[in-house]
Order: sequence, then C-alpha cells, then structure tokens
Amino acid sequence: MEDERGTTERVLTLLGLLQQRAVWTGPELAARLGVTARTIRRDVERLRALGYPVQASNGVGGGYQLGPGHDMPPLLLDDEEAIATAVSLLAGAGSGDAALRALTKLDRVLPARLRREVRALSGSIVAFDGSRAPIDPDVLMTLARACRDEVEAGFGYPSAGVVASRRVEPYRLVASGPRWYLLAFDLDRDDWRTFRVDKMTEVSARSWRFRPRPAPDAAAYVQENVASRVYRHQARFLVHAPASVVRAQIPASAAVVRERGGSRCEVVSGAGDLDFLLMHVVVLGHAFEVIEPVELGERCRVLADRLLAASGDPHSED
Repeated sequence: MEDERGTTERVLTLLGLLQQRAVWTGPELAARLGVTARTIRRDVERLRALGYPVQASNGVGGGYQLGPGHDMPPLLLDDEEAIATAVSLLAGAGSGDAALRALTKLDRVLPARLRREVRALSGSIVAFDGSRAPIDPDVLMTLARACRDEVEAGFGYPSAGVVASRRVEPYRLVASGPRWYLLAFDLDRDDWRTFRVDKMTEVSARSWRFRPRPAPDAAAYVQENVASRVYRHQARFLVHAPASVVRAQIPASAAVVRERGGSRCEVVSGAGDLDFLLMHVVVLGHAFEVIEPVELGERCRVLADRLLAASGDPHSED
C-alpha cells in the first residue's frame, strides 16, 4: 500500500504543476514527479474526485490541463471568499509579483460567473496616494496568462510619437515601484525588450504557442533598462561603500548597484544631463571614481570649480 502522506504530497505537487502551465503531457508530469504514467493517471483521478476540473486530450498539443470549474473545488474557497480574495489581490497587484502569481492561480479555477463579479468590483478600487500607475486588471491578467501559457501576445505601443503594433513572446511581468513592466522577446525586432504595461493598448493573447528562449534575468534586465538604457546619457561609477549601503540610498528604478568586493560597489545610472548624474552620486556622501564616460571626468572638474567659487574660497580662481 502506498504511503498516504507521500501520495498526498505528490498529488498536491501535481496540482501545483497544473496551475503553473496550460498543458502538460503525461510523460512530462511523470518525469517531474519521478513516477510512472500510470501513477499520474491515478493521481489525476484523485484530483477529479476532489472537484478539480482536470481535463485530458490526445494528439499533438494534447495532455493534461486544469480547466475552469463549474463549482469551486472543495476545501478551498466559497464564492464570497473567492471574490474577496481576487479583489484583494487585484488591489495589491502593484506591490509585487507574488500577488499576481496568486491571482493567476485563482483565475485558473474561477467559474465564469465569479470572473464577471470580480471585474465589476475591481472597478471600485482606487489608490488614495496616487502612487500607483492605473492599469486595467484585464490587461494585467491577459499578459500574466500569456507568460504562463507560453503564447504570443500583441499590443499597440508608442514609439517616436506613433503607436506601433508589437508582436512578442512574453516572458515575465516585473513590478518596479508604482509600475508594471513586461519583459518579452520582440519578434519584429529580433531582440529582448522591456514594455511599460500602462502604455499598452489593445492587448491580446494569441493562440500561437512558442518554445521559450534562453532569457536574461528578468528583474535585473528590467531594472537596468529602466535605470539607464532609456536615457540619453549612461554612466558608471566606482563608489567606495558597500553595495548594501548604497542600495539603501538609491531607488532601484534610479540605478543598478553591483557588488565589486570589499567595501566598494559599481553604480550604473542614466539621465538626460551628465551634471544631474554627478550631483546624485556626490550627495550619497561616499568617495567615488568615474569609470565612464570619459567626458564625465571633465564635468567633475567644472563642477568642482563652480562649487569652490560659490564657497568664497580665495584660492578657487588660482
């Protein structure tokens, strides 16, 4: 007889896998769980007996998938609890991707009647501090599902004053402060790109599935793009202070701080004006060196002379 605790843990793991992706083949699940295909079939029947709507299909592209249910699975949430949870997650979605991951799992099993009620209630959510960029929850959910299901997405996006149609392979949604960003492979530009979700229009998920490419670290890529790549000038500084100290002084959206060993770190940032960059590093209060660009060294001397003159130092003009 199988160990009951081991069986329960395996069935729960199977449920978690079905919530992560649209379709799994029997051999894929068997390999992930280290069991036979026959055991997977038995565990699927156990989930169905508990009320989870696990669907199975044959042929190319077929496999097991967790479909929307007519009723909430037992021992989870009743209708009122499900609605309250979904609305709370929508309200907190701007605070990080954990809320969005939980929301996509809940969305997988929400019956259609509850989805409509959640959408209606989400319209009453506002942020009193004005710090959160307004995002249509349906847009966020469409992109989250496309990332999860590995299907192409399309949307309109402003570029050089014109809204252009973009076709992408979505990889991850990343929260940074008040905004959401999508890291995706742009099929027309043949490269990775970062998109602000609040700037997108006519967002849709397509039926065409893709095989995920080797991807950069999503959080690091988006942070570096937001902090420096979008600006006219980019600069690198060697700061004589631990990275942990400097990270606490600079918002993640303003600069990338990299470990350099010991009590030093590298700061990468961007701005429309080199003097602006310099002054922000100066006010950190640590000794620093300019790594690049070369012209930033000359700006250091110009600003130093200007500050000495403002101090009234009689030697400032020698």
